[in-house]
Amino acid sequence: MVIYRARVFDTPDNPFAGGRLRSASDIALVVDDGLITSRTDFDTARTAHPEAQVVDLRGGVLIPGLVDTHVHLPQVRAIGHLGKPLLDWLDQCALPEEAKLGDPAYAEAVAGEFLTGLISAGTTSAMVFGSHFASAMDIFFSAAEKSGLRITSGLVTGDRNLPDALLTDVERSTEEGQALIDRWHGKGRLRYAVTPRFSFSAGPELLAAGGRLVEENPGIWVTSHLNENVDEVAGVAEIHPEALDYLDTYDRAGLVGRRTVLAHNVHPQDRELERMAEAGSVAAHCPTSNSALASGFFPLRRHIEAGVRVALGTDVGAGTGFNLLKEGVQSYFMQQLDPAGGVALNSAHLLHLATSAGAEALELDEVGVLSEGKRFDAVLI
Repeated sequence: MVIYRARVFDTPDNPFAGGRLRSASDIALVVDDGLITSRTDFDTARTAHPEAQVVDLRGGVLIPGLVDTHVHLPQVRAIGHLGKPLLDWLDQCALPEEAKLGDPAYAEAVAGEFLTGLISAGTTSAMVFGSHFASAMDIFFSAAEKSGLRITSGLVTGDRNLPDALLTDVERSTEEGQALIDRWHGKGRLRYAVTPRFSFSAGPELLAAGGRLVEENPGIWVTSHLNENVDEVAGVAEIHPEALDYLDTYDRAGLVGRRTVLAHNVHPQDRELERMAEAGSVAAHCPTSNSALASGFFPLRRHIEAGVRVALGTDVGAGTGFNLLKEGVQSYFMQQLDPAGGVALNSAHLLHLATSAGAEALELDEVGVLSEGKRFDAVLI
């Protein structure tokens, strides 16, 4: 048993629903086997547990571990390639780098750098956009298991508008995806996510194959991209003329539900927001990436008013790094500048978006706040 004496900030109540920042300048967290068994003043904790080890952390601020809901594994070495819109950036910067993960030695090096980046930034849980190569995913899941982080990830799939090395088909994607699910989903702190690249690179049949994996493997997740860039949105409409809108390309395939996390959603239709709220799906807000690629202003107010859950993502390749606290600051700036009328964010909103909102979005009920009954998953700043 350990007593952690610290200055603690967290957000047990959603600030977007009237909650406030919970701050304590000198409090004791009593931790037994990784579980917070008591949150009280130090004298009370010391009296109750006189033999417990005491760790004094009052030199910094203790917050919950950060939760990144959208971060690309294969793009860690593409950070800093800025100045291009989305589709040009993918063709010239991201996708050539992602193709290199077909080399197992390269994939292993990238996996190590990526996990180190998360840990260094204080991120303890993440929805990771994986690789197009099943071999690279095995390497990553193996490294992630050893890291102790809470990781949800999966094989990325696409059958068009990609370099040849990254293309797949229904049969292969299904076989490789199921094998990865069988090996890794539910192993330790790992979970699997069906991951179509985006509907610009995945046709209806491939998306439907992902939906069948979801149906046949209860408990797995879905992640992809949605409405990031106006040219992307127009391209999706051409590829999927049968769909009502971008979200409907996923919905028709059985990929929209409570365990669905869709990145960006900068240019949503009202119907899409209504459907996301109805399904309980999550929008992963990546403000630095949206700025760097000039994708646009994330309509946070519209998401909140529609009842869509929102959490933060670094995106990493199209962003500037793994720091979710910087993403919060960038979100604040973007909301201040949004000509459509942004949300006036404060410190409670920003900490919530980087911690408890992400934990709730990923159904990580044991983390996200530092309360009795939760795991001691925390970062000292």
